Amino acid sequence: MPGWRLPRGSEVFRTCPDVLFIFELVFGGLVWILIASSLVPLPLAQGWVMFVSVFCFVGTTVLLFLYIINIHDRKISWYILDAVYHCIAALFYLSAVVLEGLVTNIMDHDLNFTQEHYHENLVATVFSALATLLYMFHACLSFIRLVS
Repeated sequence: MPGWRLPRGSEVFRTCPDVLFIFELVFGGLVWILIASSLVPLPLAQGWVMFVSVFCFVGTTVLLFLYIINIHDRKISWYILDAVYHCIAALFYLSAVVLEGLVTNIMDHDLNFTQEHYHENLVATVFSALATLLYMFHACLSFIRLVS
């Protein structure tokens, strides 16, 4: 049995790296809201960012809920699922940061967009970057938990 164990019930809100679920949900939700409310100069790029934020928000919520109701029974497959999910989420968010940064850069140089729209996308880029760091950190700690 790994040294760091998967949380049960309310332990999710007190153990590392699982407390990161809360911050992942907050920053992911903010990205989702900002992208949904902003103008869309590149629909394909911002569509991907929206997909990533919704996918990770739902996936993180489901995983958090499953940990809270203690369905995992601390089997090794759940350790693998946790590590792989957070790794995929980190890669998805990394791609989203790059695309949202590209969109923000285009908006900065295009006179058709107001400063308000530019700032919405700039903040969405920052929150995407923070979500990326959170998912990367959670993935690293999940892999440590898996191998220990």
